[in-house]
Amino acid sequence: MIKNYSDTLFDEMKLLAKFPEKSQLEGIKIHHDASPSIITAAKSLFDKGLITQTDGGYLTDSGFETVDHLHRVLATLS
Repeated sequence: MIKNYSDTLFDEMKLLAKFPEKSQLEGIKIHHDASPSIITAAKSLFDKGLITQTDGGYLTDSGFETVDHLHRVLATLS
């Protein structure tokens, strides 16, 4: 069975990949004039408890762990 993934999921993954993977003391800011898909992705990541603010902020502990896994997958596929 082939699983269909939403574009929003890929936007969330792209946004998570932008977070620094070495430190939880660095975050990102999503500006109000960012693309709607990025704004939606940030809100979704916040709702899932992976980032601290709806407009970016810092990774939560769960977010930091998720980013670690994401970077491993991306390194394997690269």
